[in-house]
Amino acid sequence: MAAIEDQSEPALSTTQLPHHKVKIKKLGQRACNEKDAKGKICGGHLKHWFYADDAVEQECGDIARTWGPSEQVYRCENCRVLYLPNPNDKDSGNVAGRGQISIFGLTIVPKETPKETK
Repeated sequence: MAAIEDQSEPALSTTQLPHHKVKIKKLGQRACNEKDAKGKICGGHLKHWFYADDAVEQECGDIARTWGPSEQVYRCENCRVLYLPNPNDKDSGNVAGRGQISIFGLTIVPKETPKETK
């Protein structure tokens, strides 16, 4: 019997840093899934983190040395676990997702005018 593969999580290797725990986001993930010592999930929001501007990270320097100055990284607001974007997630430009499509700026087809009767 063949094993069924889970397509939602890629088999990626994450480079663990000395001072940071690193994980890969799941498809559509917006909250941290790290468990504490009691097994309780953190649940903090994942926010896009600009580590090049962070004074504490500049002292440490692990991320900039490993990934360069402009890697896309998300960080949990509570437990500070780092998340890399999922390569299978096409809409990974925003943690909150794609959002609603606005009708402003789109071309809307005008209604057909009724034919005049003579």
